[in-house]
Amino acid sequence: MEKLLHVFNDLGWQDVVDIGLNSYILFRFYVLFRGTYVFRVLIGLTMLWFFQQIAAYLGLIVTSWVVQGIVAVAALIIVVVFRNEIRTVLQAKNLKTILWGFTAKTQAAPVDIIADSAFELARRWHGALIVIPGEESLEELVRGGIAWNGDISREMILSIFYPDNPVHDGAAVIEGDRIPRVGAILPLSRRDDLPSHLGTRHRAALGLTEASDAVVVVVSEQRGEVSLARGSRLRPIGSRRKLVQKLEEHFGLAEFQAPEQRKQNVEIVTAALVSLLFITGFWFSISRGLETLVTFEVPIEYMNRDPNMEIVHASVNSVRLNLSGSGTLIKSTRPDQARVRLDLTNAAAGPNSFSITGSNISLPPGILLKEVAPQNVVVNLDVTVRKELPVQVDWAGKLPENALLAEAAVEPARVEVVGGKRVLETIFTIYTEKVPLDKLREGGGIIEAGLVIQPASLKLASGSSERVTIKYITRRRE
Repeated sequence: MEKLLHVFNDLGWQDVVDIGLNSYILFRFYVLFRGTYVFRVLIGLTMLWFFQQIAAYLGLIVTSWVVQGIVAVAALIIVVVFRNEIRTVLQAKNLKTILWGFTAKTQAAPVDIIADSAFELARRWHGALIVIPGEESLEELVRGGIAWNGDISREMILSIFYPDNPVHDGAAVIEGDRIPRVGAILPLSRRDDLPSHLGTRHRAALGLTEASDAVVVVVSEQRGEVSLARGSRLRPIGSRRKLVQKLEEHFGLAEFQAPEQRKQNVEIVTAALVSLLFITGFWFSISRGLETLVTFEVPIEYMNRDPNMEIVHASVNSVRLNLSGSGTLIKSTRPDQARVRLDLTNAAAGPNSFSITGSNISLPPGILLKEVAPQNVVVNLDVTVRKELPVQVDWAGKLPENALLAEAAVEPARVEVVGGKRVLETIFTIYTEKVPLDKLREGGGIIEAGLVIQPASLKLASGSSERVTIKYITRRRE
């Protein structure tokens, strides 16, 4: 229990947002794909993933590897095989529906007239397509047709789908108590799993309902049957009462919707809780799973140093961080993602001691600090000053026995150095790099050499050259 409380105490606002955001994304996937084949396959993949985690926990390396490969390949197969359904959800539906659409349908229509007309058409073996929109616009899905804008009635519907009527093969769109368009063309479903006996009408009904929240009443002229298309499903309707009930559920009429709405609300709440629990468990398995330890050597970064002061010396330039976390996170963590910062705002000239704590250390989310060494750092600061120092050549080796260095001049003869005041008080000369005497030419010449600036806290003033020119003259020894 204490470990569990400790874990929840360590949760930051980023962790809460991370869990909440991914839970909502998973929940929206459920809402958008429920009832489709994609959803069933995703459930199967989830079960495979659980099995793979159990196999990895038990140390079944080969089994875990095989299942992981199957899941990876199956994810690709889903995108290829079910691309039509996925495209339907992500493109055809509006952004509101994808992100948060739960609005109840408030548009009503005379469902009794529609039901009576549909079963009368079925009795006469007359085919029909009756489109009843939902909340989403059908402007980009329903094409062609003839503007009708007539009042809905049983006789009107029967006349529209009379076989000798030129518009009987198209769809009639019903909005409220009017029929604004007849003879409309609907998009055909591209699914390959539909029974072969379904004709163009049924495929058109499914094509529209897969891409929107509309419902379509279909009457088959070959079999004299009434069906209702909704979402990705096409269900036969055996009685007028059943059709009335389904249509009233679609329009959200209270007396028929209450039991169905309660059932839907329970389903939605359950899906939301399952999504939250699943993502929370997945997050804990990644960020608080089996603990793995790692040690990083991280350089110290000094912040807010007074520009008039220089760091003369530090007891250490890096610290060792012992970190812990799940194996997955530890493997993906690089040393440059951990940072150690020391604030020098209140530092004074001379030695300053700092304690390194968790507040000085920045780590990736899910990674915990176990230990830092050393825990104390001494930083020696000094006031920055400028000092002009003479340059002296650092000769090395020997001249030939019969040679003599008669004269040597350095240009520039003096350079300006910037550094700590106490350091510069002990330095009186800047030396060049070692210049070998045995390389000097007989009679004289000109060579260049770099300056050696020591200690490392010193640097040349702006505008000063890091190299000097040495003019020399040699003579034969008498």
